[in-house]
Amino acid sequence: MTDKKVTEQDNARHKARMQEQKAKVDQRIAAAQQDKGLLLVITGNGKGKSTSGFGTVARAVGHGLTAAVVQYVKGTQACGERDLLEKNGVQFHVMGTGFTWETQDKETDIKAAQAAWQHSKQWLSDPTIDLVLLDEITYMLTYKYIDLDDVLATLAARPKDQHVVITGRACHRAIVEMADTVSEVRPIKHAFENGIKAQKGIDW
Repeated sequence: MTDKKVTEQDNARHKARMQEQKAKVDQRIAAAQQDKGLLLVITGNGKGKSTSGFGTVARAVGHGLTAAVVQYVKGTQACGERDLLEKNGVQFHVMGTGFTWETQDKETDIKAAQAAWQHSKQWLSDPTIDLVLLDEITYMLTYKYIDLDDVLATLAARPKDQHVVITGRACHRAIVEMADTVSEVRPIKHAFENGIKAQKGIDW
């Protein structure tokens, strides 16, 4: 491959474009003056929603913020993120029943979901917790195991500087509308669909 020579004219045009772009970015930064706790939603059918949520928790802890995590759906299997973050002061509550097709017991699932929600409500009212991750809570709302109106009211009444991250597929439109930032993870391809088993440290 031949190296492309950058002429003075090329460099001048590039510099002018970058100066224009920087001015626009600086203007947007200057206009963003509101300071508040954010509600972030990470939804969609692709892999990486919980991973993104835990990444946000790790970032917050790295900056000295306090965090708490409620894991809905998850069973008692190993969780690399939990093992790491608990050692760094992050509180966890795990619903503990696993997937509904594993328990095959709706009453048990509902009781576990409601217990997990009570833990969530406790942390969502605690001003000493800077960030709460409600991992895969969207499924509990889809199944109607917990009350949507109660969730909306609790999110609205939380401490003004507290951040919340919600993950899971098919996030309810009312939560999407309330959220400050919403990201959708789309599936393109997944190793499991090609017969490759879940990999330790990558998938769990």
